[in-house]
Parts: sequence; structure tokens; C-alpha cells
Amino acid sequence: MKNAAGTAIFNRMVESSTLDRTFFALADPTRRALLVRLAQGASSVSSLAEPFEMSLAAVAKHLRMLEEAGLVSTEKRGRTRHCRLVTDPLTVADAWIVRCQHFWEVQFDALAEHLDETSEAS
Repeated sequence: MKNAAGTAIFNRMVESSTLDRTFFALADPTRRALLVRLAQGASSVSSLAEPFEMSLAAVAKHLRMLEEAGLVSTEKRGRTRHCRLVTDPLTVADAWIVRCQHFWEVQFDALAEHLDETSEAS
């Protein structure tokens, strides 16, 4: 099924769901800090938890939310759980932001042009 613009509605629904989960996960400063750390490379849960003044269980909850959003993948090796960053949802969010930025740049350029024409006519 396609909308008036010719884009698949299903793709918009999937993108919206991905964006919702991504932005929800990014809304928390602890989760953002965990992602910054994981951008440097994979790490164990206990290593990720070290700089935070919270329990290992609390950090694990944050990591679970990041995993549910598709931003982190975890793998158990022996008794240790290792995490790594997954960038696909961030790429989708970045593309959405770029589209919004382009839309508003076009709107502001048109407004500036209109204001210039109006001031020249005066």
C-alpha cells in the first residue's frame, strides 16, 4: 500500500517504530553515556557499570532497554555478558533528522526570500 507521495506506508510504520524506540532509549543520560562508551568498543557489563554510581542491576536494566531498542547487542561468554553497539537504529534516526533539517532549511530560505522581496517593494 502506498500513500499520496508514493512511499510505502508499511515502511513509514516500521521507521516510526524504530524512531520511537531509538529516541526513547536516547532520552536518558545514563543510556547515552553507555552508548558513548560502547562506541569505543565492545565491553562487559561490569566494565560498563564501573563509572556509574548505581548498582550493576540498574546498569543492566539500562542495557536491556538499549537492547530492546536495537542499539546494543549482548552475548554471554562463560559467566560474563559482553555488549556491543549496533548503529543501524542511529542511522535511521540520523536520516530522519536530516530530512527534518532539509525541510526547515527550505522553509526558512523561502521566508528570507519573501522578506527580501517585501522589503525591496517598500
